[in-house]
Amino acid sequence: MNTFATQIISSDGMFYFGRLKNMIIPAVDGELGILPGHEEMIIALKEGILRYQDGKEEWHKAAIGRGTIQFANNRCTIVVDTAEKPEDIDINRAKEAKIRAEKKLQQKLSEREYRLLQMSLARALTRLKLLEKN
Repeated sequence: MNTFATQIISSDGMFYFGRLKNMIIPAVDGELGILPGHEEMIIALKEGILRYQDGKEEWHKAAIGRGTIQFANNRCTIVVDTAEKPEDIDINRAKEAKIRAEKKLQQKLSEREYRLLQMSLARALTRLKLLEKN
């Protein structure tokens, strides 16, 4: 078989459910390509751009947040905190979030506040990067 079953689940619900021919994920240690028959694995994902090719050989992109991917028995399950298509992203809102996070990061913050702002900034930068490439 030249496809693999895939489900991408975000905190908002099911983002994608279907079969894919190819996928490129933003793993913590770099980008990783997934093809049918890939070895079994569980890997941490970082904020970044997920690229995937459906059965019709069309490529799609999504901005994703942190999460995990599991691949076993030619089935892929991705669980992330956020997943957004380019057309669902408001560029002005992303720019404002980036500016807000950068300003707040210059203030004295607790460790928790600092980490949350870093995550917010990473999400905004990922959204802007995805829109820039489309």
